[in-house]
Amino acid sequence: MRIGIDRIGTYIPSEVLPAEVLADAREIPVGKLKQGLGVHAMAVVPPWEDTVSLAANAALRALGDTVSVEEIGLCIVGTESGVDHSKPAAIFVHELLGLPSTCRTYEVKHACFGGTAALLTAMDWIASGSARGRKALVIASDIAKYPPGSAGEPTQGAGAVALVVSEDPALVEMDRSCTGVFAGQVHDFWRPLDQTQAIVDGKYSVDCYLEALEHAFADYARQQEGRDDADQPLSDRFARLVFHAPFPRMASKAHARMVVSDWKAHAARSLELPDDLTDLVERDAQARVDPTLWANQLIGNTYTASMYFGLAGLLEREATELEGKLLGFFSYGSGCCSEFFAGRVVAGASRVAGEIGLGEMIDRRKEVSMAEYERHHAKPDLRAMESPEKPGSHFSGPIYFSGTTDEKRTYAAQERGASFVR
Repeated sequence: MRIGIDRIGTYIPSEVLPAEVLADAREIPVGKLKQGLGVHAMAVVPPWEDTVSLAANAALRALGDTVSVEEIGLCIVGTESGVDHSKPAAIFVHELLGLPSTCRTYEVKHACFGGTAALLTAMDWIASGSARGRKALVIASDIAKYPPGSAGEPTQGAGAVALVVSEDPALVEMDRSCTGVFAGQVHDFWRPLDQTQAIVDGKYSVDCYLEALEHAFADYARQQEGRDDADQPLSDRFARLVFHAPFPRMASKAHARMVVSDWKAHAARSLELPDDLTDLVERDAQARVDPTLWANQLIGNTYTASMYFGLAGLLEREATELEGKLLGFFSYGSGCCSEFFAGRVVAGASRVAGEIGLGEMIDRRKEVSMAEYERHHAKPDLRAMESPEKPGSHFSGPIYFSGTTDEKRTYAAQERGASFVR
């Protein structure tokens, strides 16, 4: 059975803060952001957008005019910035999209791994036969927010990626026969229930990410032993490598750690490796990793959606070239759980990938001033926003957060003026 990603829909907030503006306000070299972190801009969340509205708008774009809501039998939202400690973001999305009452609906959480956990679960649901010909809607939606002036501030961002998962997918057929897993309890990143912003030990988290990558890739490699192409280093089999990118330079660090150890361990590699691998690794990253990062550089950190923005941006620009080729994926969630897996771009994928429209959405955002950014950043917590501002003319919606009534969250659709109350 062929199972994978049939459609991709993306959505980002309608406002953006350029790296130059943040660097000037915080009196730090802009090169520290652009070259050091790989951050060129970050999405800014206005009061009328939240995790649910981001997810619903991405899902609308994934379904488009091609997939009927009646075809969806499973809806999972992966997020670490949900709007309720009990009620899942997915059930809000269920109503906003008009999904069937027979659609199983829930939310999953494991830091940035949540979107991947949802995708793998959806594939297993289809493979088990429970889908009965139906499709799954998997959404990764998050808002990364840190205190002003903190080390994490330049790595903020927000957005959602929705995946329609099905048999006979039109974009990427996933390899379900082999995944490499690593999990272990670490305190690198967490958010206590009484806090709206995460606590992160940045350097330690980077170390945890890289250690998890080594173990997950090693687990994947053990399952690949005995293959006909064993004379080729395992990491070289992938046309592109899509890494979780809390900041874009993290993907470069991950690539270097993985391929260098793989190349050195592979005695049959035809290329003679120099003592200093720096130039070779950088050239390889430019070819196989950098094409996945352009959108992340302009959006910022999106937690569960980060790796999937990399995939969406890659397919939007290079699907024609990549048809029939293998992609490698590494997903990491603090705490921690990680997984390395693969998928092959389907023949004809360029036709569907051309409808993603991520670049156009990025280009039409409104640039905000530092004062506007700080005003939005200081908005009340989710529970206190009884009547947020109405969407500005630059809002690309259509669904937005319209406030709370008796602590019940409400949403509206700009196009038809409909109101949704939870």
